Amino acid sequence: MDLLRPYLTPITHSLPTPLVQLGHSLLGPTCYNQLVLTLDLRPSPCLSLAISKTLGLGIIALSAIVKVPQILKIISAQSAEGISFLGYLLETCSYLVTLVYSARQGFPFTAYGETALISLQNLVICGLVLGYAGGKGGGTAGVAAFGAVVAAAVWALQDEKIVDMGLLAWMQAGAGVLGVASKGPQIWTIWREGGTGMLSAFGVFTYLMGSLSRIYTTLQEVDDKLILYGFVAGFLLNAVLAAQMVYYWRSPNTAKHAQELGEKPRELVAKAESTGAERRGKGPSTRRRG
Repeated sequence: MDLLRPYLTPITHSLPTPLVQLGHSLLGPTCYNQLVLTLDLRPSPCLSLAISKTLGLGIIALSAIVKVPQILKIISAQSAEGISFLGYLLETCSYLVTLVYSARQGFPFTAYGETALISLQNLVICGLVLGYAGGKGGGTAGVAAFGAVVAAAVWALQDEKIVDMGLLAWMQAGAGVLGVASKGPQIWTIWREGGTGMLSAFGVFTYLMGSLSRIYTTLQEVDDKLILYGFVAGFLLNAVLAAQMVYYWRSPNTAKHAQELGEKPRELVAKAESTGAERRGKGPSTRRRG
């Protein structure tokens, strides 16, 4: 870096005003001067903060599309098989509480911004599950009722006259429990079905890496144990889901995941069926358990 500094500092001192203002808002004047103007990248609290901010922005950017493959997968198959509505409902409730709690506490948006984007995508998935489960008439009514309840809940949470900070803190503690509990139904559904069905591998593994990164950013930017413990527990259960995804990858119920890696699903199904007798009772299968 010492060799490059004379060539880079003229550039960092000539950045456009909007970029300078963005750098100040993210890092603060002191860390901006150290990291950008003087290019001092030695290990320091400022470098840790910059890494945290970069991870946070990356998580938020990725969260905008993390559930899109899942949504497209459901729409393409015209089925929500293998998707736990209860799991998504609990996760959405947890995220909405965390979103309002973090905003009202004044936490940096980079520390929680993905909760807003993931919540919106979760609501779409919940609507699709209700729609395909209830048929045309019943599905539409169910989606409308669900949307109305969610809108009323969000309005109540952000109104301090209805939910004060003391109550909201208790709700955030409960949201951590909900976030953990939201993974349980999905884990159970996968085990019962002997495959991951329409569950998106991209979403599962992205969640795993995102929750691990969030532990780091929370330690760096947010002094709140309620938030931290929720991310730690979420990471552990996301790891279980990721392990199930790997274990059931070649199950006929999970053959569609081959498309995400450019493989041929039919070949996987044929192979799974030809070895089904060997794996029955000790590996992935399509036989429903219970």
